[in-house]
Amino acid sequence: MDMTSRMTSHFDDAVDAFRASARELAPALTAGVELLFGALTNNARILACGNGGSAADAQHFVAELIGRFERDRLPLAGICLNTDTSIMTAVGNDYGFGAVFERQVSALGQPGDVLVAITTSGNSANVLRAIEAAHEREMQVIALTGKGGGQVNTLLYETDIHLCVPHDRTMRIQEVHTMLLHALCDGIDALLLGDPL
Repeated sequence: MDMTSRMTSHFDDAVDAFRASARELAPALTAGVELLFGALTNNARILACGNGGSAADAQHFVAELIGRFERDRLPLAGICLNTDTSIMTAVGNDYGFGAVFERQVSALGQPGDVLVAITTSGNSANVLRAIEAAHEREMQVIALTGKGGGQVNTLLYETDIHLCVPHDRTMRIQEVHTMLLHALCDGIDALLLGDPL
């Protein structure tokens, strides 16, 4: 395979991943929009977390909520749990890296808030602990995963939403995660701004 063919194969694989995700995740994605919209209109907040590329996704998502997505609107209440280096290093040093999100959810989360937990493997220990802490705080969870969902499958309640990308390659999962987060933003805006559906 020459390099051009290799590069073309990325587009083909990505298109397949998006099509499979559309078939499998559209109903759960719709439910995610409704959950987030309901929380925001009841003065609740959205907390988001992840590691590495998923941390960047969590930060991007919260930026779209507080800033804007495609249209001007009031800022929406979002908190990214992986951006405060003082909290992360203090908690990581004193309690271990596995506690960096859990402690923040326990401190900041309130009943009615929603945790958006992002882990491509579904096995990130600190994200798993954040989910457990969210449930203790009577919060619902939207989990974005891939690779079959990993240990996240064992933690989610029936009232939670699982957006598990049907793919095993991390890069493809992350690409779809970006689209899922954009779709959540678009859906929230559509409901807030009264778009015809």
